[in-house]
Amino acid sequence: MRITVLGKSPAWQDAGGACSGYLVEEGDTVVLLDCGNGVFAKLRQVVDYVDVDAVLVSHLHADHFFDLVPFASALTYAPRQQPSPGERPPQTHTPARPALHAPPGSTDAFRQVCAGGGMPAEHIARAFVLREYAVADELVIGPLRVRFHRVPHFVATHAVEIAGASGRMTFGADHGPSQELVDFASGTDLLLLEATIPRPEPDGGRGHLTPAEAGDHAQRAHAKRLVLTHISDELDLGWARDQAAARFAGPVEVAAEGAVFEV
Repeated sequence: MRITVLGKSPAWQDAGGACSGYLVEEGDTVVLLDCGNGVFAKLRQVVDYVDVDAVLVSHLHADHFFDLVPFASALTYAPRQQPSPGERPPQTHTPARPALHAPPGSTDAFRQVCAGGGMPAEHIARAFVLREYAVADELVIGPLRVRFHRVPHFVATHAVEIAGASGRMTFGADHGPSQELVDFASGTDLLLLEATIPRPEPDGGRGHLTPAEAGDHAQRAHAKRLVLTHISDELDLGWARDQAAARFAGPVEVAAEGAVFEV
């Protein structure tokens, strides 16, 4: 299983960067995990968007799904996606329509975003095969198996586990300190955890981790490898890595766009 970081920024993009987006591939199966601001352009640098089999959305914050709008525009309006015969440009009777697995409430949320942006309200729902997952669902996408688990954040948010023939990766999405996340990720081969903030939120409401807390979670989960993500280029990334490494005995890396991890 091959994981490519398309975007690792938090809610505001790095200079030249993108928000949350990870490409997961095994064999001929291609899955996009989150599709935040700027991710669609990064996706196109790595794979053809019509080859994406499924998109998974962890939660309904804009930085994790907003680029579904341009993705849907490509699936809907690109000349090669048109179902009428022609030679220039090439056209098709079977346009690509990837599966879109999104949290409960997504259908209405996507309608509001599209309508508010001047698009048809069903723009996303018509371009993809949209299905709202339940937290207990287990999906099979080609050779990949997908599980979800609720994590504490400011909206309903789901950690995502993707398992292939050679191992599994766990994506924490956005969350505050969580023993349930530790249990869900137990023994994972690759753990992608957010490290958004340099110190805990001052008001007591927890929705994000510090790099040190990410390292502590990875240690308690007995993860084999930790990647810090959802982290701004405005933080000292070397400091963030050192903070996590002080709590986690295994390898620690900071996500970078274009980085590839094998599981």
